[in-house]
Amino acid sequence: MAPWHRTAAFIWSTLAFLLYFGYTSAAGPEHAINYFNNPPARLFFFDDTTSVIYHDAIFGDIHVSQDEGKNWKRADDIPAGEAAMFIEHPFNNRVAFVLTNSYTHYRTDDRGKSWRTFNVPELVSYVQKPLSFHSDPQKQEYTLFQTTRCDPISWGEQCREVTYYTKDGFASPPRLLLDDVSRCQFAHSSKDFKHDAHEDLIYCVAYDSSAMTSSHNLASSRLYSSTDFFATKQNEDLGIGKNAKGVVAFAIVSKFAVVALKDLTPGSDGDMLLYVTVNTKEWAKAHFPQSSQARLRENAYTIVESTIHSLAVDVVLHDTTTVGTLFVSNSNGTYFVESLKDTNRNMVGYVDYETIYGVEGVGIANVVANAQDVERKMSTKQLRSVITFNDGSSWDPLVPPSGTCSSEPCSLHLHSVTDVHNYGPIFSSPAPGFVMGVGSVGKVLAPYTESNTYMSTDAGLTWTMVHEGPFQYEFGDSGSVIVVVDDEQPTDSILYSTDMGQTWNTYNIGIQFHARGLTTVSDSTSQKFLLLGQVTRQSQEPNRGRNAAIYLDFATLDRPKCGPTDKEQWYAIANSKTACIMGAKQWYTRRKANANCYMGEKFHDPEVHDDKCLCEEHDFECDYNYVRSDGKCVPSGPERIPSTQCTLGTPDEKYMGSSGYRKIPGNKCEGGSRLDEPMSKDCSGAAPAEGAVVHQVHPFSSNVVQSEYFRGSKTVLIRLADLTVWQSSNEGYTWEQKFPEERFVAIYMHTHSNERAYLITDSQKFYHTTDTGRHWVSSEAPSPPNTFGAQVLRFQPRTEYLIWIGNVGCQPESKYESCHAQAQYTWDNGQNWRLVEDYVVNCDWARDEELRIDPSQILCESYANKQGSQVFFGKENALQLVSGTDYYTKKKKLFDHVAGFTKFSEFLIVAEYLPNRGTLDLQVSLDGRTFALGNYPPGMHPDSHAYTILESSTKSIFLHVTMNESPPWGNILKSNSNGTYFGLSLENVNRDHNGFVDFEKFAGLDGIAMANIVVNPAEAALTGHKTVQTKITHNDGGTWQSLTPPSVDSLGMKYPCTSVECALHVHGFTERFDARATYSSPSVVGVVMAVGNVGDSLATYTESDTFLSRNGGFTWEEVHKDAHLWEFGDSGSVIVIVNDEEPTDHVLFTTDEGLTWREFKFTTEKIRVKDIMTVPEDTSRKFILLGDYPATRDSVIVHLDFSSLTHKKCIVDVDNPGHDDFELWSPSEERDSLCLFGRQTLYHRRKRDVNCVVGDTPKALDNIVQNCTCTREDFECEFNYVRNGDNECVLVPGRNPRPSDDSCRNGEDYWYERTAYQKVLVSTCEGGDRIDRGTRHLCPGINGHSAMFWMMVILFPFAITALVTWWWYSKSGMARGTIRLPGGDYSHGSGSGVMATLASVPWFLLGLSGIAFEYIASSLESVSMGYRTRRGYRDVPVDEDAQVLRFEDEE
Repeated sequence: MAPWHRTAAFIWSTLAFLLYFGYTSAAGPEHAINYFNNPPARLFFFDDTTSVIYHDAIFGDIHVSQDEGKNWKRADDIPAGEAAMFIEHPFNNRVAFVLTNSYTHYRTDDRGKSWRTFNVPELVSYVQKPLSFHSDPQKQEYTLFQTTRCDPISWGEQCREVTYYTKDGFASPPRLLLDDVSRCQFAHSSKDFKHDAHEDLIYCVAYDSSAMTSSHNLASSRLYSSTDFFATKQNEDLGIGKNAKGVVAFAIVSKFAVVALKDLTPGSDGDMLLYVTVNTKEWAKAHFPQSSQARLRENAYTIVESTIHSLAVDVVLHDTTTVGTLFVSNSNGTYFVESLKDTNRNMVGYVDYETIYGVEGVGIANVVANAQDVERKMSTKQLRSVITFNDGSSWDPLVPPSGTCSSEPCSLHLHSVTDVHNYGPIFSSPAPGFVMGVGSVGKVLAPYTESNTYMSTDAGLTWTMVHEGPFQYEFGDSGSVIVVVDDEQPTDSILYSTDMGQTWNTYNIGIQFHARGLTTVSDSTSQKFLLLGQVTRQSQEPNRGRNAAIYLDFATLDRPKCGPTDKEQWYAIANSKTACIMGAKQWYTRRKANANCYMGEKFHDPEVHDDKCLCEEHDFECDYNYVRSDGKCVPSGPERIPSTQCTLGTPDEKYMGSSGYRKIPGNKCEGGSRLDEPMSKDCSGAAPAEGAVVHQVHPFSSNVVQSEYFRGSKTVLIRLADLTVWQSSNEGYTWEQKFPEERFVAIYMHTHSNERAYLITDSQKFYHTTDTGRHWVSSEAPSPPNTFGAQVLRFQPRTEYLIWIGNVGCQPESKYESCHAQAQYTWDNGQNWRLVEDYVVNCDWARDEELRIDPSQILCESYANKQGSQVFFGKENALQLVSGTDYYTKKKKLFDHVAGFTKFSEFLIVAEYLPNRGTLDLQVSLDGRTFALGNYPPGMHPDSHAYTILESSTKSIFLHVTMNESPPWGNILKSNSNGTYFGLSLENVNRDHNGFVDFEKFAGLDGIAMANIVVNPAEAALTGHKTVQTKITHNDGGTWQSLTPPSVDSLGMKYPCTSVECALHVHGFTERFDARATYSSPSVVGVVMAVGNVGDSLATYTESDTFLSRNGGFTWEEVHKDAHLWEFGDSGSVIVIVNDEEPTDHVLFTTDEGLTWREFKFTTEKIRVKDIMTVPEDTSRKFILLGDYPATRDSVIVHLDFSSLTHKKCIVDVDNPGHDDFELWSPSEERDSLCLFGRQTLYHRRKRDVNCVVGDTPKALDNIVQNCTCTREDFECEFNYVRNGDNECVLVPGRNPRPSDDSCRNGEDYWYERTAYQKVLVSTCEGGDRIDRGTRHLCPGINGHSAMFWMMVILFPFAITALVTWWWYSKSGMARGTIRLPGGDYSHGSGSGVMATLASVPWFLLGLSGIAFEYIASSLESVSMGYRTRRGYRDVPVDEDAQVLRFEDEE
């Protein structure tokens, strides 16, 4: 070969060699390591830049990198140790702030290259976000700064929050915005919260009283707003007026502004309320499914990551667990539906829920698979992961990698928010469709150290395992580079993939470290990564910190930039059901998996493209004035029409009205099904002119046998005698039959959830709703409903928990040989059932709203001998009462023989049967475990009488004991506060053969009741004819009087009855078609209606007239001749009456509480009206008449709508009540005494002569002006005493007074001997003539001994201590003359030194006090008839008579 050939060959081979090694040396990533003393409190990338902030909060330093973490420099402009907090400007990627613990702070305008100072007059407040920024690009210098101001007081400092503002980014000194605040925020502080409010609108949660003048009260915390930086301020009333107080928090979440406030109304238990606005103008209450399960409690709910379409809130349902339920709202954030049960959360409130970045509608959550065991036994949680593709409407398990499941059920489960191991989002990143997680495949999630690392490239639809073991992970260059690092063991290398995880390469860092975080620029478009690690001791170099910031650069892989052929369109929703979310198909452009190239679109966020979809039904929601029923939007009433239409008055005139639907705001669909197009409608069906009444008549072919309203709703259900069920979602305006193929035997409304109901068929199938009938779901019960008369369903405050009592072995083919009733319970609303007991008569949850005992306790009446057919059981087979805790797995027999049990208020009452005597005993319990026998007046023990438990709303049980069986009447007994002593309240009270009693309390006025008594008992027992009179009590049964008759009738004529015995008498409970009809209404306090007559006694119903009282029954007026049914509407602004003596074609209505009446004719064919219905709260102007046609006996329902009588809204001034359309009324106004129930109370109600719509107008709270001094009206007869003819309490002949209570258990100074009187429990009177107190005695205790006695008690332990000290001193070798022996222990830590002796003095003193107390107690016990102190009750006030219950703690 020629020399030049050899030379050329050598050169080419050398070049090839160099190129090869140059290529191979450049084909890997590069790295750089920087060391820090402490891990970062914040590691922040300025958006769309290469600048990074490393905040060392321990040393108080800021470190800055301008090249994505390759090189670092401490911010020299900030003195070392000063940086306490780093806050970035969310709308300007050049600006950030460093706050210090002094008055001087720092700001950068060049991403940390330089910092300048600014001063604030007060120290920064250490809240999560002390700065609030304006989102308008023209006003980005507008900033709010929250500080803490402390003022010296005599015992230290008193501090409060103060907010300052700047309009120039602190170039000039900030100005005071508002004092005494807890948070301030610009209304324009989120790009998603779009509205047209004033550009300077600011919201502040602040107190309306100064912290310097009074301590902060939650009731004084309100939401204020201002558009002039609080030169003037406005109280945001949230649409509820004066009640908009107790504000706890304000936040802007997505497109919503949310206010959380504590419900301060009496009886609310401190529940939280959420109010939401999307436009800053109208606030609406967020309505959750109204069950106790969905009650918001402070620190027990979390507003989780929400979409632009809806709010998501996770609520803790059980106080003792960290298990929640996820609720998702509608498009305006006001109505929530249950999305996911048993969500996992931690004690801090973080919830295992995360939406997938950039992919609308997709989210991953963890649920607690064994939530019941966690709640019952505090078991370790077992977690399962689920995913939604439709914004939480439905959830499915994560599909595991193929071939990884060996058993069923099996799915993929991932560690989530409550177990964070890295920075940023847990699963996803801005790289389109890429999702990663650490988890396991199986039934439940394995511990983190036993988990593996998984990845999805299609937004969670399918998954693959990318590496065994747990790894931290991060996406770069829009997903073209994926980096993972071992998160369990120390490592010296990372793994990376450039083909979407199909293959992995290893890169060695050169040092051993524990991974602490892996991140990159916020939009994951860079090829640079920043890995944080703690260097192992073996790899640590001298004078270098152990915290390493490892910069990784994958731009050196020498891949070409991707071209058009290297990219693909990836559709975000690859769900099999629909690819459309909010009316569009979302797709991104991303690199193909097998393309060896880099995207190179640094700081360019992935662009989402929308392909519009054809509109479908799910793209629409109900329009205003329409409600969803059975999946369709139906009108809630006649439609209001524009004034320019329906003006001709012709019969066939039309107008263009709403279809009932509107497109969901933000939905992008086009064409397709246009459900929102206006429809041509008859003008005759539109809303009438003002003053008119609308009606609809609906005939039915069978009688109505059951009717039920959903409380707080406009939906009503009826069941007919032909076993059909019909539903109206608009208060009877329209009706639809539910499930025509089924035969329904009962409707059950959930007693603890206003939105739940159950339709029971004659088979095992039942239907239930959780949203007031908008949707019904069918479920299978464990057995058909029972035919033994037991209630089929039982409920408790945890709304998913039900008890079902059904028939077992009752099929005809079995010849009923083992036919019996069986109880089973469910914890998930009927999806799963477990056996409770066989051969039962009744089973129920022990827990109730006020009977707050073990929620897992079940009480069952069941037969002792569980064999044969229950149909033929008699008294020879003992009916036992068994209590089972832990859902009846731990059973305890409470009674051998019972006749039944019931729950009233806070009482559990059991009728114990005594077979030896054939009589009954009434046993009472407050805790479901320990029972006490009641004590009764002579001759009135229920052992030989039928009895009816009436009610117990005032902490006492009212019991009707039948004294005569035919015709029936009896005596009303009233108990003390724990149901153990019963005294006579009223004799000879009328009763019917069904057990109903003429006794009723007035709604809203505890302590006022009316009853009818039989005044001719001796004659009636012989003739069977009862003469009845009406009595009323205004002190909870303490005394009873006749009703004062009006002086003239409704025509102005005097009554013929003029004697002293002349009084008003009214018909009561025993004569009503619907037992739910009442004299009074909770919505209009003090107004009472009744049918009766003025005379010596009660006349027949057909001879009676209609009366009304406006003052709680003190005085009455006749408002119309003849007997009528009545119903209150719109808080009493409309009252409707209808003649029920004979068929009628009209109703009468009044807007001034009976001063004037107007007639409305609703039919040409008269009907016999049986009942009038409206919403249970009596707040609607729409009514339903239930009746039938006399000729055919077919049922008819008439809908009456008085909404258009007036369009004037009632005016209310809650700050100055009584000077608007409402009056302040006191039940004492017409009486000589100003006091009732021992106090003066003012109630807020509409003025009688003002014609306006009350609606949801907020009212002022009932105002207790003052407690009064006690008078005789505040007392009733003590046990074993009755009133004589002079209205004085005298001892029953042959009975003894109760012994006095000298226990002084409530810390009293004195105790009093009992008298013939006791104070009425409902009274709050103070002082005055205490006729219930006899001779006064000094209580044993501090006040019961002389000063010398207590001086000896105090000095005695110190004398003993001195002796012990002297003994130690003489024994320790320190006393003179003591010989020390070798090996003696004089250690101060021996426990027997002086300090140990002195330290024991307080304990010794306590021990001595305890011995003294035991001695005193034992002495007292010998003279207290052996009574033991009551200790077993929980959360119940101690009552003076509690000792009779003889409780001991379960310990």
